[in-house]
Amino acid sequence: MFSTDNLYEVVSFSTDTTKTGNKMGRLLLKDTATGSMLNCMLWEERLNQHSPKTFKPGNILRIISATQNPNYNNCTLENVKLIKEARLGLSEEETTFYWNKLQSYISKIKDEKLKNFVSEQISKHQDSFKIKPAGISMHHNFVGGLLVHTVECLEFAELNMSKFACEINEDNIYAATTLHDLGKIFEYNIDLETGAITYVDTFKTDFISHSQYGYCLCLTNGFKIVARMIAAHHGRTDWGAVI
Repeated sequence: MFSTDNLYEVVSFSTDTTKTGNKMGRLLLKDTATGSMLNCMLWEERLNQHSPKTFKPGNILRIISATQNPNYNNCTLENVKLIKEARLGLSEEETTFYWNKLQSYISKIKDEKLKNFVSEQISKHQDSFKIKPAGISMHHNFVGGLLVHTVECLEFAELNMSKFACEINEDNIYAATTLHDLGKIFEYNIDLETGAITYVDTFKTDFISHSQYGYCLCLTNGFKIVARMIAAHHGRTDWGAVI
């Protein structure tokens, strides 16, 4: 149930087309007071009354008027007010910081063949890697989110590797961690003006998921162990792991 007294953070926003050809908007809002989630929709007429920047992920909104739809567990927004606009993502300085940190982790790979392969894949796609998000709503859904997420995963990997009692191959772990979400540069689009994130429809005609993309990339280049690590990185098949 929505409240006109509470403030809501935009978690995700996307547009869709109805069967009749009309445009509609879908929002996931988080109540900043309770943390509860609210599924919302806007019909085309209402959607066109607002700037696309209004629904940028991270923005804080107040619901002015809406209708609750108990049968569908959502509400239809009629009017909202933008209270606070969020940043779109990383600044140029932050991008440089995270990019240099990513490069420093790649340089830790001792096997020259593997290091050159990882470096080539990242460098070849650096323009996309620096701006693409790591998700639509789950995490790091902002400009540069994929870069931040990858560096954070490498930091966690480095910290955990120092605690392992068993023998491990650090090169494989650094490589798999660096490339585990590379497929997301093809899976997601992000509007650099509004921050709106959408799926690339054609991606899933070629690949099941970004995990499968990473698996195929590494497997076809001869890095079988790294490929299997990427295939399993979601932990469970019902969470998206390939194996």
